[in-house]
Amino acid sequence: MALLGSFSAGSLTSCASQETEQETVATATTTNSMNITKEPFGTTPDGQEVSLYTLTNKHGVTAKITDYGGIVTSLVTPDREGDMGDVVLGFDTLKDYYPNDPYFGGIVGRFANRIAKGKFTLDGQEYTLATNNGPNHLHGGNIGFDKKVWQVEELPGQNALKLTYVSKDGEEGYPGNLTSTVIYTLTEDNELKIDYEATTDKATPVNLTNHSYFNLSAGESKDILSHLVQINADKYTPVSEELIPTGELAAVEGTPMDLREPQPVGQDIGQVPGGYDHNYVLNGGQEDMTLAATVYDPKTGRFMEVYTTQPGIQFYTGNFLDGTLTGKNGEKYTKHYGLALETQHFPDSPNQEQFPSVILRPGETYKQSTIYKFSTKEDNK
Repeated sequence: MALLGSFSAGSLTSCASQETEQETVATATTTNSMNITKEPFGTTPDGQEVSLYTLTNKHGVTAKITDYGGIVTSLVTPDREGDMGDVVLGFDTLKDYYPNDPYFGGIVGRFANRIAKGKFTLDGQEYTLATNNGPNHLHGGNIGFDKKVWQVEELPGQNALKLTYVSKDGEEGYPGNLTSTVIYTLTEDNELKIDYEATTDKATPVNLTNHSYFNLSAGESKDILSHLVQINADKYTPVSEELIPTGELAAVEGTPMDLREPQPVGQDIGQVPGGYDHNYVLNGGQEDMTLAATVYDPKTGRFMEVYTTQPGIQFYTGNFLDGTLTGKNGEKYTKHYGLALETQHFPDSPNQEQFPSVILRPGETYKQSTIYKFSTKEDNK
């Protein structure tokens, strides 16, 4: 079975020494033009204090990230006129992120996307997971990684946050004690870089991603149908009515799934039952950093490039947003208000032997990286 991803022998290492946390309401650490601030963000129902961290670079780009779920609550970038705007969907307060938010901005795991019937067999033993998406398991179960409070270490010299979470053996039905580390870095090139690592003491499936919803108009447009999307993939994984891959790697050519050239999201979405919610098989890469996708908003000129070491990317067009959620600044999140480009291994991989392996074993280290890079263009050429 081909292994597309990076599982290498070794153990987790820290990228920098831990900073001493100051016991104040808000703290700030500044290095040259880079800045990290910390402030209270509320308390979970079980009494855990939650903080909100803000990373800022020399261009004034900011990323707000909370230790609850590793959620990117805000990402502010300039448009072609230099005006700043928040390009991710989310909420103003912690309490709005539970229990029913659609994974806005969170780290999802232990397995991102779906596992059919909530079951898989590993080394001769069958494991049963929560079925929280119809008959299937989705994004780690009832209380996935996006609903956990992570330990945070500030890395001010890198303008980065290191988040760590230990998932106990049996949590949500998964085997093994899994230690996951996610480092968010805001670079001076207007990149939000996400580095994932994980180790385990028992064989287990691992598939981590970030689930941000993007609207590059920063709310000027109430849907993303005019955004131009390009995905560097000749094939995708067709799905059943329950959105479980059939196992086929189908060619995109001649179908509405063909996004190899930039085109408006709304151009062919009417030919895709339910809208786009599909995994694309990325060309090249899978260990090397590869340009996976681009998104361009003609209205504001914002341009986003997605690079990853992952073998797949889930393109989702906010099909289930229905206006019942009120987000930041009182915005009603209606259908297609945002799109997600979730870098990942393929859905249902534990049950699909022909897919790249997602099994992490003791002595190995899961490693993946994704970059969301922001710039502007004068037109769509």
